[in-house]
Amino acid sequence: MDLIRNSVGIWAFGPSATRFVPPGYHPEVAQEDMVSRTRRVAEGLHDILDGLEYHYPGEVNEDNQAQVREVLASYGMSLPVIASGLHPYSRWGKGSLIHTDAGMRAEAVTINKRGVELAAEIGANFIIWPGSEGYNYLFQRPYAETWAHFIGGVAEIVAHAAERGVKVFLEHKNSEPAMKILMRNIGMTLYVIQKVKEHGVDTTGLLVNMDWQHLIMNGESLGEYADLLAAEGKLGHQHANDGWGSFDDDNVVGTNFFMQTLELAVVLQDVGYGRRGELLGYDLYPYTEDQIGAVRRAILHWEYIWDLAARIDRTALSEARSRADALAGQAVVYRALGLTEDFEAELAARRQAARNG
Repeated sequence: MDLIRNSVGIWAFGPSATRFVPPGYHPEVAQEDMVSRTRRVAEGLHDILDGLEYHYPGEVNEDNQAQVREVLASYGMSLPVIASGLHPYSRWGKGSLIHTDAGMRAEAVTINKRGVELAAEIGANFIIWPGSEGYNYLFQRPYAETWAHFIGGVAEIVAHAAERGVKVFLEHKNSEPAMKILMRNIGMTLYVIQKVKEHGVDTTGLLVNMDWQHLIMNGESLGEYADLLAAEGKLGHQHANDGWGSFDDDNVVGTNFFMQTLELAVVLQDVGYGRRGELLGYDLYPYTEDQIGAVRRAILHWEYIWDLAARIDRTALSEARSRADALAGQAVVYRALGLTEDFEAELAARRQAARNG
């Protein structure tokens, strides 16, 4: 089974601030410039990592991109993804594309267009994750008008990207930093794509970025939605992570939702994910863990799960699915994990021996 090229967000290697520990759990890297951070990460992970992702304009921009890419290239790595990044700025705290001031909305679109132009220049894809595009209270927003501003802004950015051959990945999330993000589930994400298309924009390159923990927070099935998106030609990128399911933990892959991650690996293999240049990106936030070590562990876990998925007997699994036979399907999967007839026989013998005492 072919390996999927991979990447990780550079944001995994910052101070890891929280509202309880504003300086972050890694204050030692707070003054690190982005070129130095890139070098640190590349040095620690280049043997199993292909590239790094950055937010525009805070992490990568026109001023530092050449130096950042030079460092990456020296380790055989690339910069394959740029993400829209206005959410960390206080002036955009109540939204950028949905700002109440028309001039601020226009400025936000312009900044995103510049990010798209940088992506076009270096051959990268562009992510729109609208974390601050939402509301915190009831009675705070005129909903239809707010949605119209949001879709209009996305449409402008996507049209600009289409003209420059840049793919745009929409990434949903239900909350944080806005408590109610507008585009908060897969259905709303597909709704946005449809509405952008109704604006007369070419949406061929407007795809979906599946952030696994964002789906898990919603109770959305990883495998099911990957399969549906692939069937619709809208499966664009992955942000691999894990967590407890109630918050965007961005934990190491396979630590909580192992079986869903395994099923996702099966689906991705079966739809040929990666064969058209798709990447598997890691979106992690190692609060108190060693940053390089956490990302390395996440990559190892995923690659191990990927190999496990390749061992699952597809013919037997297909037969079980054709009958909607849940138990047979589980047996096929667990056989790949090592639960064979030999184990069943050994268990029966063990139990009988215990009874005979």
